[in-house]
Amino acid sequence: MFNSSGAILQGQERSNWIRLRTLIFLRWVAIIGQLAAITVSQQMYNLQLEFGLCYLAIGVSVVGNLIAIFVFPENKRLNETENFMMVLFDLLQLSFLLYLTGGLNNPFAMLMLGPVTISASVLGLRSTILIGGGAIMLVTMLAVNHLPLVTESGEVLRLPDMFVFGNWAAITIATLFMGAYSRRVSSEMHSMSDALAATQMALAREQKLTDLGGVVAAAAHELGTPLATIKLTSAELLEELDDRPDLREDAQLIREQADRCRDILRNMGRAGKDDLHLRQAPLSAVLNEAAEPHMDRGKEIIFEERPGSGTAFQQPSILRKPEVIHGLRNLVQNAVDFARTTVWLESSWNENFISIRIMDDGRGFPPQTIGRIGDPFMRRRRQESDRPSRPGYEGMGLGLFIAKTLLERSGAELRFANGPEWTGDVPVMANRTGAIVEVRWPRRKIDARAGDNVVPLGKNRPIET
Repeated sequence: MFNSSGAILQGQERSNWIRLRTLIFLRWVAIIGQLAAITVSQQMYNLQLEFGLCYLAIGVSVVGNLIAIFVFPENKRLNETENFMMVLFDLLQLSFLLYLTGGLNNPFAMLMLGPVTISASVLGLRSTILIGGGAIMLVTMLAVNHLPLVTESGEVLRLPDMFVFGNWAAITIATLFMGAYSRRVSSEMHSMSDALAATQMALAREQKLTDLGGVVAAAAHELGTPLATIKLTSAELLEELDDRPDLREDAQLIREQADRCRDILRNMGRAGKDDLHLRQAPLSAVLNEAAEPHMDRGKEIIFEERPGSGTAFQQPSILRKPEVIHGLRNLVQNAVDFARTTVWLESSWNENFISIRIMDDGRGFPPQTIGRIGDPFMRRRRQESDRPSRPGYEGMGLGLFIAKTLLERSGAELRFANGPEWTGDVPVMANRTGAIVEVRWPRRKIDARAGDNVVPLGKNRPIET
């Protein structure tokens, strides 16, 4: 569903999620209800209907279902066009039955809303508009043209014209409302599902990188001793082979390659420490790690610290969780994208809370979207002035959603504001006029030296083989 950057791949239609057997089952339910209604009207109320045509319309649905069952496999999933044709057939079949049974005088006319609701939930916008518009047209025709309901004595059963108009208006309004309502709800559910899938992929990627860093660090540590032995042995061979130049060259090559392996492992080991140490890091180190990919993007990133007083003066060591690093990295990226020249990363702490504020000197969040920040796929049309600073950026809001979801999972609370309207407990300098994001954890949630979060540091033991 997503590529490596978390964007939705084109060509994946929502209607592909619907199995043919699901619609077949729903149609069987409709067929049973239609047969029951026709039978009751004939046996109990002796209505004079065109029963031959009614059973013909129902029979067409039965034949269609049987063909679908025997021709297509059970796991058949419908594409957009096939789903549209199925729903359109049901709409036309129901309209024909209503034409034969009194039109809008028939209380079952409200069932016209069924195909509209289904199309709004699973089909694209164009198909939904066609189904909804077709339903309104058919209801309008049924209000004027239909076969009357006639009793056995010849009495015509019909509603007053005002009630027929009322039924038409109710069905038309309900078609528009139910269609719009179902589509909006299903669209938000799909967006949330997509965004959560992207969040899980981002977290899995960050977890994999963290695990890889631990493996690399352990390998660098464990291979240090055998490489030192190889180097020492080769040095002794060099001294003993002064009279054998051909073998001395081989010993020299062994020593050079051992030095090369040592340098490679040293560089790899810089990516992380032993597995135990990877679980925690000073607050400043985690913040530097999150900002590191954006340090060379043409904007100055300034780190500031506001320590607490007394026992809380010392900088805390926090849990080095992949979701924390990835979430902060997304927020820093957003700040760097929109800053004019400078981004400030301010960390503060006291005995109860640990906070990080990310500020820039850009134009800030659009006032009309501040209350919706963190919603997935929040589209906003780019202004022309945005294009030079963020070429190709479409403003989907997925990055902020991922950051917000991951950080909240770690126990943080996020606040979004602009510099001039910030109401926090720490003053904002005049030049920080852009967006402000505050990430705040209760200390017990993130402090690696408090409560259940204490990370045990024991002896480093060699890997057993």
